[in-house]
Amino acid sequence: MSNPSHLITTSDITAARQVIAGRLHRTPLQRSSYLSDRTGAQVYLKLEMFQKTGSFKPRGVLNRMRHLTPEEKRAGVVTMSAGNHAQAVAWAARQLGVSATVVMPSKAVRSKVEATKGYDAEVILTDGNLLETVRSIQAERGLTLVHPFDHPDVIAGQGTLGSELLEDVPEVETVVVGIGGGGLISGVAAAIKQARPRTRIIGVEPQGAPTMTESLRIGAPAYLERVDTVADGLSAPFSGAHNLAHVQAFVDDVVLVSDAEIIDAMWLVLERCKVLAEPAAASTVAALVAGKTGASTGKTICVLSGGNVDRSRLTG
Repeated sequence: MSNPSHLITTSDITAARQVIAGRLHRTPLQRSSYLSDRTGAQVYLKLEMFQKTGSFKPRGVLNRMRHLTPEEKRAGVVTMSAGNHAQAVAWAARQLGVSATVVMPSKAVRSKVEATKGYDAEVILTDGNLLETVRSIQAERGLTLVHPFDHPDVIAGQGTLGSELLEDVPEVETVVVGIGGGGLISGVAAAIKQARPRTRIIGVEPQGAPTMTESLRIGAPAYLERVDTVADGLSAPFSGAHNLAHVQAFVDDVVLVSDAEIIDAMWLVLERCKVLAEPAAASTVAALVAGKTGASTGKTICVLSGGNVDRSRLTG
């Protein structure tokens, strides 16, 4: 499963569900009367802020780490993240008795840094290139990289969310998913399209971090010199080969939303749906209410990928 052209299968996702069974939450799906009335669709929200560590990330991380060899577990793991993946790796490592080193940008949301440390991971903050820093530490210490998105085991783990959606809303017509590096949408789209090809999968990126949009334009994984968005969970400056292949195969469209639209959607979800979605999660609702997901009166699911919000975003 190391070939970037390999697309994960329903069997891969079923196996991942067995790995996470009993270890992670089956997160709720909530129908929103307000969003349904406003958009004309039958709108549901997948509430991944109620997952372990507050986001969808442990699905893929736990599946990836369960496939480590005994030697890799003894040596430990390393990763890079602005926050949610960092917490997931730290949590999973503690569950499995594995040491974890996490490289985070020095400007990472402070609450996510502290949460990662709270799970006993070693956190290294840097102003430099995250991937280069990780590769250096990996080589120096003999650690195994748990990639945030560009690995089949991670994608299969994220696909478990898609299989849950199909069980909860079998006749779903549209699923809206945020894109950072592309791990979540890769897994969700693979799970849904292989079971229900007519369902539309719409990806959402911030205007300040259009990494997958650029990757699709050039037909290869893109690297952005600069990203600038309030949605730190969607701020990956590069995409992966596995992720691009899955998006090309299974995703119907990728749309862009502004930071202003994201913030408005974040407050809308809090005020009208009574759940706290972080900016990355609120991006899907932003795209829906802005009319960017395409006309639909059918069943539509917006994936709210997490709820790890920095307090300063609420206090100004």
